[in-house]
Amino acid sequence: MPYATEPALAPEAPPRTAVLLVNLGTPDEPTPAALRRYLAEFLGDPRVVEIPKIVWWPILHGLILRLRPARSARKYATVWTPEGSPLAAWTARQATLLLGSLGERGHRVLVRHAMRYGNPSIASVLDDLKAQNVTRVLVLPLYPQYAAATTGSTADALAAWLTRTRRLPDLRFVADYADDPGYIDALARRVTTHWAQNGRAERLLLSFHGLPVRSKLLGDPYDAQCKLTAQRLREALGLTEDRFLVTFQSRFGRAKWLEPYTEPTLVALAQQGLRSVDVMCPGFVSDCLETLEEIDQEARAAFLGAGGTDFRYIPCLNDSPAWIRALADLAERQMQGWGTAAPRAAAGGPGATPSRP
Repeated sequence: MPYATEPALAPEAPPRTAVLLVNLGTPDEPTPAALRRYLAEFLGDPRVVEIPKIVWWPILHGLILRLRPARSARKYATVWTPEGSPLAAWTARQATLLLGSLGERGHRVLVRHAMRYGNPSIASVLDDLKAQNVTRVLVLPLYPQYAAATTGSTADALAAWLTRTRRLPDLRFVADYADDPGYIDALARRVTTHWAQNGRAERLLLSFHGLPVRSKLLGDPYDAQCKLTAQRLREALGLTEDRFLVTFQSRFGRAKWLEPYTEPTLVALAQQGLRSVDVMCPGFVSDCLETLEEIDQEARAAFLGAGGTDFRYIPCLNDSPAWIRALADLAERQMQGWGTAAPRAAAGGPGATPSRP
């Protein structure tokens, strides 16, 4: 494939640095047509469904994309906001706040966000950054725990853009930060704030997105990293193991996935006499369909229907100050050596503020 023709940078154009936050993605609207486009891209990624294309493609296009879009659209409609998709709104806000936080620390950078599936695409945002004379890009996926289906797929999209780009920028890529102190602190603050406002439930349950067990057997560190995050959070909160649970949600298909499963665990706990539970989703840094509908609606109904009386959902990190601070810390460490600090004017030199007479 021929490389695209690119205009030369103007000699006076200074090199610029950008931070690119990447999240999974979302449909443009909660309609069957929009969901069909989104699911075709998402489920058509061989990183997401590791089944040979000759086997998977007839199932995807002949069955799933005929039946699932309408059902998924109804679910999205229950969490849609005036600003659109919750995940899109929170991710955009995180980028805006990160720009402000880095600016307050003296860094002169651009901050953008992109989606692995849907809009704005990784390629379109990188094209725009390149047009703005950006020559250094830090790619920071919003997945604290590494999985080939998420972080690996983000790298694939980045690599695809690189293959058609003639003049490559300097690139740095954050693969994971499952036990990053700032991230753990942000989670702990989220929980303690919730407890201060609502009291403590009998158990704290952490629900992570699930993956097929086969992914773990093939070498994904995701399961171990989820448990590492949970361990660090439990230590930060000072909880004993009997007050704390780790589960996995969002199972799809007939294959065995990471266990224990979230909703069956909640039902079993209620049937055993547990009456109150706090539920948090640490692997999601932005509230989305999987947290607001699958957990705060479906899992809530299952727990209460099985005899539980108090289901308390703890929101994702979203725009919490501690999380924005953690993102800024991550970005700052990764950009070392790139000279992003805004120049300081010397006293009495060019650019200095004249003194008052």
